[in-house]
Amino acid sequence: MTGSPVQSIQPPAVPAHFQTFLAFDFGLKRTGVASGNRMLRSATPQRTIQAEGDARFAQVAERIKEWQPDALVIGVPYHPDGASHENTARALKFGRQLRGRFGLQVFEVDERYSTTEAIAGGAKDADAASACIILEQFLRNLP
Repeated sequence: MTGSPVQSIQPPAVPAHFQTFLAFDFGLKRTGVASGNRMLRSATPQRTIQAEGDARFAQVAERIKEWQPDALVIGVPYHPDGASHENTARALKFGRQLRGRFGLQVFEVDERYSTTEAIAGGAKDADAASACIILEQFLRNLP
């Protein structure tokens, strides 16, 4: 998959009754988390998950239980030219695992530059801030 051009992510239609979302900025060591809702079109950073493998999914399960989202949103990273790379495949796999483990619809957002934007904005937790940026971008594009 590395280096192959990627088609623009066209999000599937988001049902109108989906109002609350939990977003993830997947990373190998840390996964940023944000919660948000359709009505306000805003996101709030949550505590970053600092775990890998099954421990990561146990913490994701806790967040889902706490927030009861209608659906999940993940950031999918690409090179500036739109080509995929190793982390693109990892993020997509994470999305498939979320869908399979929790039975929730997972929406994908092109997250190029979200971490850079979070750091430039002075975020104390760049991972959680990046998850907010990803979720707010998703919410802005909803009808």
